[in-house]
Amino acid sequence: MKKIILTLSIFTSQFVLAQPDSLYLYKKKVYNGPVWKQKHKATIDLSEVAFVNWNSGGTNSISALIGYKYSADYKDKFFFWKNNLNVGYGVNKQADRELRKTDDVLEITSNLGYKSTPKAKWFYSARLNFKTQMRNGYKYPNTDDPISRFMAPGYLFFGGGMEYGKDIDELSLYFSPLTLKATFVLDEDLANSGSFGVTPAVFDSEGNVIEAGEKIREEVGILLTKRYDMNLAKNIKASNLLSLYTDYINNFGNVDVDWRLNFDFKVNSFVRATLESHLKYDDDVKTLEPTDVEGEFDEAGAKVQWKQFLGIGFAVDF
Repeated sequence: MKKIILTLSIFTSQFVLAQPDSLYLYKKKVYNGPVWKQKHKATIDLSEVAFVNWNSGGTNSISALIGYKYSADYKDKFFFWKNNLNVGYGVNKQADRELRKTDDVLEITSNLGYKSTPKAKWFYSARLNFKTQMRNGYKYPNTDDPISRFMAPGYLFFGGGMEYGKDIDELSLYFSPLTLKATFVLDEDLANSGSFGVTPAVFDSEGNVIEAGEKIREEVGILLTKRYDMNLAKNIKASNLLSLYTDYINNFGNVDVDWRLNFDFKVNSFVRATLESHLKYDDDVKTLEPTDVEGEFDEAGAKVQWKQFLGIGFAVDF
């Protein structure tokens, strides 16, 4: 009898040990790795003016601005990593004029930060920003000689410093004592003419190029950036971004300014109105003034650049 019981016990033990893991209840494992938040936003803004027998005069016109924004953000107790892609293109057509570009931007931003304790407000931060345009720009009505192209100019900022944020998603103040600024002018004609601050070409008395113009200008300086997002009302959001940069070597103290102020008026889930203001000053970007000869321009000094946009359109988040 004891022999039979021992045999059954051994058999039962072997059966239990041979069972698949699925027969056992394990505590569900929770993945505590990086969690990314991704957002897509596509927009289109339209404006149109039409006249029929309007005795005060006027010109029929239509404008369109198409935009796409993508963000991929990570945040935990010690780190944040924010990545953004911004693409926009706008055109305007009047009755008796050619189609003209009103906006053209391709911008990529990546910002990485670390803080030593979960409650700290200061982050050690590294930041990269790249921006250019996608199509040729012209000094209208002259459409034969582009004054800008893709990667002419292109701007790259890369540096490290400290960033303060009460809430890094709404308010941040970034200071970098060491930031590289690279200006790319990858068009031969624009590089030879010294556009956007690169060293121009050397010509002989007959206008032949002896030494080609440089296509990259490098600077090292200080970058200060302030960003603040706020809700002015239930359906009104404002965004303020100010960037100040000065180069250590070339004319230190001459500050490049880039200031964007945007208001987003949300009507419903799809319809919105937008008011945008963009002010820039860069001492390396010289303006052009028309001469007595039609279609020709002389170089003038750097001036404040300002662009304003007001439109109504549609926005889709996905």
